[in-house]
Amino acid sequence: MTAILTGLVSLLVFGVVILVHELGHFWAARHCGIRVEEFSIGFGPKLFAWNRGGTRYTLRLIPLGGYNLFSNPPDPEDGEEIPPVRPPERKKGLFPVVVRGLEFEQAGAWQRFFVTLWGAVMNFLLGLIVLLILVFSMGSLGGTTIAQFVDGASSSQTGLQLGDTLVEVDGKRVHTANSLAQLFDGTTRQHTMTVLRGDEIVTLPAVTVAPTEDAEGNIISSVDFRVAAVPKTLRNVLVQTGEFFQYYSTAILGGFWDLATGQVGVDQLSGPIGTVSAVSQAVQYGWRDVLSLMALLTINVGIFNLLPVPALDGCKLLFLLFEGLTGHAVPQRFQMAVNTAGMVLLLWLMLLVTMQDITRIL
Repeated sequence: MTAILTGLVSLLVFGVVILVHELGHFWAARHCGIRVEEFSIGFGPKLFAWNRGGTRYTLRLIPLGGYNLFSNPPDPEDGEEIPPVRPPERKKGLFPVVVRGLEFEQAGAWQRFFVTLWGAVMNFLLGLIVLLILVFSMGSLGGTTIAQFVDGASSSQTGLQLGDTLVEVDGKRVHTANSLAQLFDGTTRQHTMTVLRGDEIVTLPAVTVAPTEDAEGNIISSVDFRVAAVPKTLRNVLVQTGEFFQYYSTAILGGFWDLATGQVGVDQLSGPIGTVSAVSQAVQYGWRDVLSLMALLTINVGIFNLLPVPALDGCKLLFLLFEGLTGHAVPQRFQMAVNTAGMVLLLWLMLLVTMQDITRIL
């Protein structure tokens, strides 16, 4: 039963994350008046399809995301007539000028840039929505005001007092318990703190903060004090959501940087099988952990696609940025060669990571 539930949840998580990415490309293309020949939900054999607004919508057997199929104008060398570009039509909205009926390659560089970018943007929006749901579902939101010290707390003996509201720790601003917790690593260390004490800003140059341990000596908290809850207002919820998003994004970017600089090896990466294993663990803990994993995954997909790696959206954005700024497109042969090499490299990496995941499980 657990295996079936894990499989269903994995399909849902993967499917939603990838589908939202493709919906971003689709929405942006339709907004710019670029024709989408097919928008597919899933992959593999076609179950059924319907046509609307010049686009064929297809439901396919394997419900893992989807894709957009853009048609390109005929090559003049083939002897076919290239359809004329329709004149701009003005429509109300944030981007008022919309050219309708364009093939993808007939659209302007900035329109194609917009379409390419919105896949990742939608992943980030999904991440924010999921994190917002998680924050709303919390029983309480932690602030930065000291409400309690553990017995014999070092922090209370070196300057902190009940009622102090932490403003900065080691020069870094703190707004919530989440951002505060990120500044302590579970070791006993001295910190420079700025607190609001009554109506006065006080600087404490050497506050020693120690972790809290249980009876067996296990660390249960990286600090030796507790903070008070804050009201669950819209502002506090949005601030907490933004901090979670920043934390996830920073951690993901840090991981990619460590990989690029050789601080971590490819053997530490996980692929789809490793992610399914993580989903299985999250399912055992409950829906909140599943949503947290989904947020992490969709932000990861958004950031990964924006990396300047051949075959990814990030590399395509660089080509389009060059074309938009200079008015000259990067030669198609060069783009194809670079993207093909990147695709081969990514497929090799995916195969390697998948084999590593299988080895770990066995």
